[in-house]
Amino acid sequence: MDENLHSPHRQLIELRMEHADLDNLIDLASGQQPVDELALRRLKKRRLLLRDQIASLELLLDPKEPA
Repeated sequence: MDENLHSPHRQLIELRMEHADLDNLIDLASGQQPVDELALRRLKKRRLLLRDQIASLELLLDPKEPA
């Protein structure tokens, strides 16, 4: 069961959930006045990092077939 908690599928789900949470935080932060530009940039940078990690895991789990 312990290996199930650290499986690539589980990691992918957790990364997608964190990415969605960051989307919501970015929407909230951009709607506040005054906008905290530094915090907003940090959130967006973290979201990009998560997107890259998600893409890497997706390639690992479902590699493209050669043409």
